Amino acid sequence: MRQTFARFGRLTVVALALGLAPVLVSGVAVADEAGEAVAIVDGTPITSDVLEAMIQGQVLELRQREDQLRRQGLEELIAQVLLDREASARGVSVADLTRTEITDKAIVTPAEAKAFYEANRARFSGVGEAKAIQQIVTGLGRQRERERRAAFALELRGKHPVEVRLEPFRLDVGTGEGPVRGKMDAPVTIVEFSDFQCPFCVRARPALKRVRDVYGDEVRFAFRHFPLAFHQQAQKAGEAASCAGDQDRFWEMHDRLWANSSKLRPADLKEHATALGLDTEAFAQCLDSDRYASLVEEDTREGARLGVSGTPAFFINGRPLVGAQPFEAFAKVIDDELARVRRAAADVAAGR
Repeated sequence: MRQTFARFGRLTVVALALGLAPVLVSGVAVADEAGEAVAIVDGTPITSDVLEAMIQGQVLELRQREDQLRRQGLEELIAQVLLDREASARGVSVADLTRTEITDKAIVTPAEAKAFYEANRARFSGVGEAKAIQQIVTGLGRQRERERRAAFALELRGKHPVEVRLEPFRLDVGTGEGPVRGKMDAPVTIVEFSDFQCPFCVRARPALKRVRDVYGDEVRFAFRHFPLAFHQQAQKAGEAASCAGDQDRFWEMHDRLWANSSKLRPADLKEHATALGLDTEAFAQCLDSDRYASLVEEDTREGARLGVSGTPAFFINGRPLVGAQPFEAFAKVIDDELARVRRAAADVAAGR
């Protein structure tokens, strides 16, 4: 399928992502029977489904950006309310509190500005020293004020309860047909779209292991295949993991492939099966027959529908987290999801 993508271009990609049969018209792929026509080119329709699939990634990026802006705005409003509450508790004005706790603690001294200038003199070529130092005082001052404002807001959150109920941006993401690691009733599900030949995916392993160690039965994991076109061995490696799944050893093969991501040729994959104590004849028959090629391709289409364009891509209860993120990035989302579960349970218990 990746060869088809490369040959026919982007419209073919999105048509296949929808599970549609593409046709070529003057070098452009258009899907058959894929919704109402939004344009007709010399008698050939371009349908709404193909159009929507083509811009799916950009639309998702816009929705994520919209969510980010909404959250940033909410954080600013929360900070304003916290300042009001703290000022009232201290019996001072908000302006006085801001000056005492933020402005006065974000001052850049002349000595600091001078040291910064000396260390970065080349950046101020053509600018007199006095003017450069004034620019430094202003720029560093603004930076420190932003940092101090954020730090003070965190301090106030420790004194005044804050409950964020804004629903986060999330997508409807299924676990696919592959095995799931963890309890089926875990409150948090992490779905990973990944590529066994991807070095960034390998870098994500320590963070994911720590998530399993820290959260235990509260989190379950699902793996979905997303072999990148320029990783020639990734497709077959994904099939190998699924073939191992026939013998209830998917996760053992999954872990071994990450530990041996430079050894993914078919012969290597069969050696991994031997090392894991699998029925090697059954494994080889599965691998050589391309039994799971369609499963890998189906996962890839689903990832494309969800806007996945690179690996690793994670969805935590449907909330996107892209790239080889540190444990703290996972923990932030997981903790928020667990808090939402607990709050929902409390609301039900209270009859709210």
